[in-house]
Amino acid sequence: MSVDWQTIAEIAATKAIDMWLLFPLGTGINRLLTRHAPPPPEWAEKVTRILGVPQEVWQPAFYAPSAQMRLFGENPESVKVADFKSMGRFFIERLKTVFAGVAPHAMPLRNSRNNPMYLLCFAAGNKKGAGPAVQIADYLLKGG
Repeated sequence: MSVDWQTIAEIAATKAIDMWLLFPLGTGINRLLTRHAPPPPEWAEKVTRILGVPQEVWQPAFYAPSAQMRLFGENPESVKVADFKSMGRFFIERLKTVFAGVAPHAMPLRNSRNNPMYLLCFAAGNKKGAGPAVQIADYLLKGG
């Protein structure tokens, strides 16, 4: 959780570095996204720094209004609808905004209970070499 989006964007801006990244899926983002309401401001700020987009962008991707009406007719609260796959897809799409090429698949690294802890991602910085690099990385990430 110590690599902010700004660092990732600066690596991409060099256009010279290919990057393997362990994205903190279960150990970070999932723990910050509370189930029955959006996270408190401090946690939301950390999610914003990691994903590199404002809360107004990531929150609709991870939360939806609750289907349950409240007792006195107040607005329904938001509930977490994101799962590990959707969180991973969101991050892969973010990588595509700054890198020349990104492997479409990422490898979840799981704990002994088979819960995803990290997501191993690959992004290529150089447009000329991105094609073959992404092809090879994607093959490896799919378990090739």
